[in-house]
Amino acid sequence: MKDLIDIHTVLSTPLDMEDFHDDPEGASDKLNDILHMVYALIDDNLSTVKIELILGYVWEHWHQDIHLNDLDDDDLVDWVDHLINNWDTIIEGVDEL
Repeated sequence: MKDLIDIHTVLSTPLDMEDFHDDPEGASDKLNDILHMVYALIDDNLSTVKIELILGYVWEHWHQDIHLNDLDDDDLVDWVDHLINNWDTIIEGVDEL
């Protein structure tokens, strides 16, 4: 079902980030890197609803985080791996996206 989701519809722009980050272009690039990593690792047969929930969670978790630009690639890979491997547990603790 992943092929029914267009990742480009959830990618950020610097304008999305300018209210929260000193370097909105860098923050947008980082968020888009995370979204692409998550999308690449999501199971191809996962329902579109779950995929949209995961991508929405990533957006909400990171777009206002002032430390986004401070993260290196290894940190991002670790976070994405944790998200993918623990999604069912993570979503239980989220009231609303």
